[in-house]
Amino acid sequence: ATAAASEPLPALDASDARLVHALANVLGPGVFDRFFRPEALVRRLVATIDNLPRASYAQRLSPVHPVGGLLVTQGAEASLALAPGNAARYAPWVRALDALDARRVVAVYARFYPLFQQAYVELGYPDGYFNDRLVQVIDHLLAFPVPTEPPRLVVRRVLPEFADPALEAQSAGRKILLRLGPGNAAVVKAKLRALRAELTQRTLAP
Repeated sequence: ATAAASEPLPALDASDARLVHALANVLGPGVFDRFFRPEALVRRLVATIDNLPRASYAQRLSPVHPVGGLLVTQGAEASLALAPGNAARYAPWVRALDALDARRVVAVYARFYPLFQQAYVELGYPDGYFNDRLVQVIDHLLAFPVPTEPPRLVVRRVLPEFADPALEAQSAGRKILLRLGPGNAAVVKAKLRALRAELTQRTLAP
């Protein structure tokens, strides 16, 4: 690990192999392959994180594989709601996240940080600081109170939407928390707090 940390970073376009290897060591055997896409990983992470507080994010740029399956609902028409069982779709992802060592994850991030910063500048923020944006996104998610009751749904077009206009108007990241369900969302928030604590203890230079 010490030798790897002393090696010069690869160019952004050639960074996938090194970053994938580093993250796979932190995540554990098979976890990275199960959940993550290895191509253009830094750029995918930066683009998706930047877009989580916005109305939507591009699935084609996501650094993770789709969850799969269909939204699990209960009731019909006026009583249509997100079913508690929908949370089971996300259980493997949440278990993997819960098992993460926040300190080790942030250590990898800090090692490769210049590449994350470069990708953020390329995204259109020449004066921005990606680590500031990352903490801002974490705070945005942590500030959202996930309802304890399954939110009602309505089909206005083709796909179900949240019936409450205030919920439907939430960001893409907060809607993910809604779909996770309150139990899973609590686990995710706890890990986000741990990651934030590690992030704010470090000074990262581009």
